[in-house]
Amino acid sequence: MILNAHSYYSLRYGVLSNEDLIQSAIANNYDAIAITDINNSAGVLEFVKLAFEKNIKPLVGMEFRHENELWFIAIAINNEGFKEINDLQTNYNIYQRTIERRPNFNNSFVIYPYGIPYSDLKENEYIGIKPSQLNKIKTDKKVLHQKYCILQSYTYNDYQGYEAHKKLRAVDENLLLSQLQKHHYAGTDEYIIPSKKLLQLFEDYPTIIHNTKYIIDNCHFKFDFKEIKNKRTYTGNAYDDKLLLEKLTYDGMKYRYGKKNKIALERISKELEIIDALGFSAYFLITWDIIRYSLGRGFYHVGRGSGANSVVAYCLRITDVCPIELDLYFERFLNPKRKSPPDFDIDYSWRERDEVHEYIFKRYGREHTALLGAMSTFKDRSILREMGKVYGLPKGDIDRLIEQPNSPLNNNAICHDILKHYNEIKDYPNVRTIHAGGVLVSELPLTYYCALDLPPKSLPTSQFDMYLAEDIGFEKLDILSQRGIGHIKDSAELVYKNKGIKVDIHDVNTFKNDKAIKAQLKTGDTIGCFYVESPAMRGLLKKLHCEDYLTLVAASSIIRPGVASSGMMKEYISRFHNQKNITYLHPIMEDQLKETFGVMVYQEDVLKVGHYFGGLDLADADVLRRMMSGKSRNIKHLEEITDKYFAHCEKVGHPLSVAKEVWRQIESFAGYSFSKAHSASYAVESFQSLHFKTYYPKEFMVAVINNFGGFYNTKVYVNEARKAGAIIHLPCVNNSNYLTTIKGDDVYLGFIHIEKLKQALVDTIEKEREQNGLFTSLENLMQRTGATLDQLKILIRIDALRFTQKSKRDLLWEAHLFYTKENTARNMKANNLALFNEPLEEWTFPAFEYNPIEDAYDEFEILGFTTTMSEFSLLQTKTRLPLRAKNLINHVGKTIRIMGIYVTRKMVRTKRGDIMAFGTFLDEDGDFFDTVNFPPSIEAYPFKGSGVYLIKGKVVQEFDFPSIEVQQMVKLPIMPDPREV
Repeated sequence: MILNAHSYYSLRYGVLSNEDLIQSAIANNYDAIAITDINNSAGVLEFVKLAFEKNIKPLVGMEFRHENELWFIAIAINNEGFKEINDLQTNYNIYQRTIERRPNFNNSFVIYPYGIPYSDLKENEYIGIKPSQLNKIKTDKKVLHQKYCILQSYTYNDYQGYEAHKKLRAVDENLLLSQLQKHHYAGTDEYIIPSKKLLQLFEDYPTIIHNTKYIIDNCHFKFDFKEIKNKRTYTGNAYDDKLLLEKLTYDGMKYRYGKKNKIALERISKELEIIDALGFSAYFLITWDIIRYSLGRGFYHVGRGSGANSVVAYCLRITDVCPIELDLYFERFLNPKRKSPPDFDIDYSWRERDEVHEYIFKRYGREHTALLGAMSTFKDRSILREMGKVYGLPKGDIDRLIEQPNSPLNNNAICHDILKHYNEIKDYPNVRTIHAGGVLVSELPLTYYCALDLPPKSLPTSQFDMYLAEDIGFEKLDILSQRGIGHIKDSAELVYKNKGIKVDIHDVNTFKNDKAIKAQLKTGDTIGCFYVESPAMRGLLKKLHCEDYLTLVAASSIIRPGVASSGMMKEYISRFHNQKNITYLHPIMEDQLKETFGVMVYQEDVLKVGHYFGGLDLADADVLRRMMSGKSRNIKHLEEITDKYFAHCEKVGHPLSVAKEVWRQIESFAGYSFSKAHSASYAVESFQSLHFKTYYPKEFMVAVINNFGGFYNTKVYVNEARKAGAIIHLPCVNNSNYLTTIKGDDVYLGFIHIEKLKQALVDTIEKEREQNGLFTSLENLMQRTGATLDQLKILIRIDALRFTQKSKRDLLWEAHLFYTKENTARNMKANNLALFNEPLEEWTFPAFEYNPIEDAYDEFEILGFTTTMSEFSLLQTKTRLPLRAKNLINHVGKTIRIMGIYVTRKMVRTKRGDIMAFGTFLDEDGDFFDTVNFPPSIEAYPFKGSGVYLIKGKVVQEFDFPSIEVQQMVKLPIMPDPREV
């Protein structure tokens, strides 16, 4: 009899999970319940799955509201009804089509609130009556009772839930709790009433009870959670899909392996058999189709993730990682015992991903294609801030509640109430958003599963998230974007434009075996290179003396937080340097883990050990990996696999102590392990970056600068370009473009780096220069571009008009004098070309004093960094210390003093809860050095932002990598701006 239940997917309204709703229904003796969240169906299929498991009949629908006014409740009679409900909401969300107050549904019941003056109700339309409204209908004519049904809404369980609901409503309306009006929130009667009691309330109205039962009895929503929901075929026929995939794979094999590679042939045959048996041929072909399109458009991509375990994917050019070379198991990606569907992760440049999306939507149809949604939840500090606002607390009080929860000033009724609801609301869904890269391509129109949203990406997006997508049988495609791919592609284009050399960025095998590239990698000089430029990664490369692909693959895995914090990274480095003294638990462990010196570095290592040592088949071994990493919680299945493992160990005579120790290592490692295929994909991209870093460093750094998104800020990459031999020029109206450019060795910083410079002016400058030649003077620039005085002042101060051979101060005077009211009006007339040659009055100015420090301050203010002067040159002190980063290794164990420009730091918390830091600096030669600031040091000598620091500390080393344990650190003062003295 519950035809109107709200879960917490009624965002900032509901306070009950789907499980809460169903458990309450069972506890109150209901055998059916309808989920009708407000204007969305995000949680419907989760609700249905739980209801099926608990033998409760699920009714599915939606409550349609407009500006807090209930218009009607729709409940699907069948799956077609659910689709028409979702279609109605989707058409409103995406196309802004008006929702009529009386929808034209054919497969859904519609329930209107009491008081709606409809006298011509259709067969599927009813009026909902709340128990509190029974007195009102006593005088109604009996004929009206024929279209009434019970409408007991269910939003919360008790008064505490009601209070939480009201606070959520205040958050949603951005109001104080005291400002809420009755129409903003649910009534005090929207709790569940036991079935027997509810029927007793309506016992005088048997027709109403009958109508309600009729609705329930005639709703039949069916759903197969095991069936794959993706587009079933690529060609229109499953058999043709199989044949096409075989042909494309064997064609690709010739490109990757040649015609007669027996290992590849065996592996391909095995994979194709599994792919066909599990019905994934279409999934591979759709991914291939997307790759084919993007390659045809000249887009560069990286296929990564567990999909790189597939030789078929490698042959289709979905990935550039050879699974045979790296001994990667296909079962890690796809196997008959894997419950969750796999997915391909395809990375594109951030500039090109939108076009790839556009192709997918046009190729497979907007009804069948959607971006995957995501659900942002209430978390930690955000809850306290939102709750504090609801009570009207000042920002300082809210900050104190967050940062000093035990403060006695928080000991009051309001703070206690906030903290009480903090625990209730934590992890509630808060806002629907977009998954980082997921795309769904469905066999049926997607509105059979949910309504669709239209977020800022302007592409239809599912209201459910990746977890529900997996539960209901969708394999998502991850079409991701990253800046690293952009700078690789841009590097190739810049090299061709600047040097006339074409680089095949897919020639990875050549890169991996190039001596110069390997030497570059070994030095740790990897600034700008994807995934290997952070201070921690550069340090690890040096500690491992990393110069080959396999070592880099391992480094890309052990650098990850879980592995590093567990001590495995340090153990791996130690064994790398002491390979002769390694003791293996068992000969099989040596066979399987020799590449990683007996340390399980990858998820694939769990599969190998489970298979070869524990006797599990590869499918069971992958299930074991997933269970121990928390991705599956089937305890019974885990017990079965555990029994198989130990039974095999006993059968083959493994000592029990050894079997237990191996099992312990699997348990301890599997939770934080990283996919080798992932690491290999990262390593491939790193080698592509390294190729450009090694052979074309100037073009490479310009590409990195233009793609942003690197680990460091722009000034670090500008420094790297200068070190590589580039001549760095400030932006110039006659040479610069929006992005940074390179001509020979000359690098002109782009206008994009000038804060507050308007895009429209930049576009005009470039267009004018192209059509009518270089600018000849300040006046010429003003006349041709219509630049405002404020914009001109920015260009002058950054010295973008230095071609005039006039000082900044002269140019600023000219600009101000020229911009009288008369001149402004005269020169803004539609770019009158006659003005270009119009003689203008010449002014003579007195000589102004000039100090180059003024330029540095202008650059700091406008660019955020200086290029014409070193930060060392700005110091008040003339003292310089001779020690440089390259010589630190010669001072191990000594206490030294060194000066460095602050670059970045990483703050971490020790096991005791204290704060320590790892710092990175540039010396006067532009070389990096690293510091360790232990808790006493960081407390006494904290970082104080950008600038040059004087550092005193002890030089220590770990595997030939030096760093400084800071004892004292102070930021040095710089000379003031002479214009302000």
